Amino acid sequence: MSDPVRLALVGCGRIAQVAHLPAVEKAEGVELVAVSDPSGEVARSVARRYGLTAAYTNQGSVWADASVEAVIITAPDRFHHGLTTEALLAGKHVLVEKPLASTVPEAEDLVDLVDRTGLTLQVGAMKRHDEGVQYARRFIAENLGEARSFNAWYRIGDLRSGIEATLFPPVFAETGARQQEAAFKADRQRYLLATHGAHIFDTVRFLLGDVASLVARHRQDDRDHVWQALLTTTAGAVGTVTITVDVPGVPTEGIEVFGTTGAVRVDLHFPFYRRASTVHAYTNTAVVVPTLTDGDVYERQVEAFARTIREGGHPVPDVRDGLAAVRLIEATATAVETGSEVKL
Repeated sequence: MSDPVRLALVGCGRIAQVAHLPAVEKAEGVELVAVSDPSGEVARSVARRYGLTAAYTNQGSVWADASVEAVIITAPDRFHHGLTTEALLAGKHVLVEKPLASTVPEAEDLVDLVDRTGLTLQVGAMKRHDEGVQYARRFIAENLGEARSFNAWYRIGDLRSGIEATLFPPVFAETGARQQEAAFKADRQRYLLATHGAHIFDTVRFLLGDVASLVARHRQDDRDHVWQALLTTTAGAVGTVTITVDVPGVPTEGIEVFGTTGAVRVDLHFPFYRRASTVHAYTNTAVVVPTLTDGDVYERQVEAFARTIREGGHPVPDVRDGLAAVRLIEATATAVETGSEVKL
């Protein structure tokens, strides 16, 4: 690749500090030149950790910084639309955390803006950059035959907090900001469906294509929630998606797909283990379990973002993929509320 893409990170919260910044530090083809956060204390602390002099407290300073070519937006979900709009209008390429936006109209607005500006917008559904998921996509296209059914799951286990405490580096944060975010996440049902649905629905679409319709049910037990959805793809495959928070045990995520000539199962590991997914691919009476070693999906996604900017091509996932995920999140909520099938 030619000169590295000069990046700024906007929003120095936990996901930025434990995932995106360590990935940028070791990724090829990018150079971090600035960070921004409403908290000056947090912005300066993060900047010191990464040897930066540019620590902004107003995103307008990032847009005005001529040394910044592209931005990673890791602010809370409700700011994605506004910050992404400002960045694109300032001429910056954007990698924005999932979900793309909070509502379908906001996501549609970003589709129109990307079309007008011609800039790169990549959505941070980083599971598409998992080697195992990519292997499964190729296997489905080449060996599975017609996809007939599937089961996908995204379960947050009650051991996750302990696992995170073991794996995560120290995080700079202000107590007031943490309390403010906790207040915004008080609508736990809406928040959990959006933040976890954005991942599993994108994985389903990446492997099986667009969804034509769904029905869904929801159960709540105190702070725990479960969504069970039945999806039909435009190609005719029928399958289930389960989102559960919390369940006893370890967090688990995966998908099984069954076709006319083969089957494949993908078990995605907690991303901070930095392991590629475990894949079991069956066809012609044999099960293949590939050995996959490049397991840092956050690093792989930012490298893909840089290649798209420098070499051209299509970002993965792109703004329309982000819109499709938001539509599926909203369709699930509507199906739960109405008890009816939702057509997409």
